[in-house]
Order: sequence, then structure tokens, then C-alpha cells
Amino acid sequence: MNTIHIDRLKITHNENVLVDISFEIRRSLALVGQSGSGKSLTLKALLGLLDPILEVLIETQCGFEWKLGKSVALVPQNPFTALSPLTRIKDQMFLSKERSVELFALLGLDESLLERFPPELSGGQLQRVVVAIALGSDPKLLLLDEPTTALDPASKETMIALLKTLQEKMGFSMLFVTHDMGIASEVCEDICVLYDGRVIEKGDIHEVTRAPKEGYTQALIDAEFKTRGFRN
Repeated sequence: MNTIHIDRLKITHNENVLVDISFEIRRSLALVGQSGSGKSLTLKALLGLLDPILEVLIETQCGFEWKLGKSVALVPQNPFTALSPLTRIKDQMFLSKERSVELFALLGLDESLLERFPPELSGGQLQRVVVAIALGSDPKLLLLDEPTTALDPASKETMIALLKTLQEKMGFSMLFVTHDMGIASEVCEDICVLYDGRVIEKGDIHEVTRAPKEGYTQALIDAEFKTRGFRN
């Protein structure tokens, strides 16, 4: 598993700098910040999905060809809108039946679900389906956009455990975009805290959450962990 270096990612609009950051992804990096911090802009820039009116500069070192849908894959935030409700799951996999069945087994999904339509599945099942789709190309990097937001607590725990297991088996790196410090600390080894389009704190996620240097980071921790006894 090679370290992925984002040496510089800069987004500007009419000479106003919206995001100007750098970071590296060793195994799993949480990109954390509140709404407006620059998380979504960063993710969209990496996916090549920003509005053309924005100017984007991306300098990377990753040891593989950066190709969306191949070496780089996305797990979207909302599986309900990511899949067509009128198309059977099997026809949205774009994989052979054998490969689809194999991935479903890894994700704890029964192959019979391939014949169903998305509205017939639970939120947790649908999220695992979109993970299966993302993993179909054997990506080097998995980009995850708030992938547990639409899930109930039990499904969140299932997804976290699955991501860890799948990473061990398949060897991909993860960039986990979230505002939830609790989920981030369960999934990732490193953290990068964004504020107003800048990196204000980064490092080992457990060291940062135990002894944050910035008041903003502390506020994020307090918001997520106050009722969980995290700081004990």
C-alpha cells in the first residue's frame, strides 16, 4: 500500500482562494471539518466534478494512474440517490455475475438481492451495495463521502467493521470525508482538520483527538464526544 501524496490542492474563484491544502494518505485519512470548511470542494476536486468557473490546481504523487472509476473509486453519501430505483441491482453493478456475487459475499449480502430493485432494500443494504460497486474495479484509493450519515447506529457499526476488513483483504487506501470525529476515529489512522479551506491540524488521529492543539479541533471533539465519555 503506497503512500498517496497530495502535494498541493488549490481551488480559486476570481482570484479568491477557496481551498489551499496538502496532505498524505498512508492507509486511511479522515478529512474532517464543519460545513463550509472545504471538505466537499476538496472531494469534488479530486473527482474532477467542480464547476468549470473554479480554477483547480492538483499536484499528486501516488505511484499509479489517477483514474476515476478504476484506480480511484467513490462511495457516495446517500445510496438512495446514487442508485436508480427503477433498475435491478444486478444491472447497476456493471460487473460479471460471478464478480458481483463475490463482492456481495465479502459485504455480507445475499446474492438474491442482485435481482431486486433499490427500494426493496434497507438503507444499510443499499450502502453496502454502493461499496460493492466502488470496489468492483479493485481501486487503489477509496474516497468515502460521509458514508454512514444515512445509516442507523447498528448499520454504522456494521459498515465500519466491513471497511476495516475489506481494506485488509483488498489493500486499498481510504480518504474518509466527514464531520463526525467519532466515526473518523473508528475508521482512520490519521486525520486532517480543515477550517476555511486550510489545514489547521493533522497527524495520528488518536493523538490529535486526545490532545488537540487548536480550539476548532477541540470544538469538533466536544460536539461529537461530549455524551460518549470519550475524554475519560
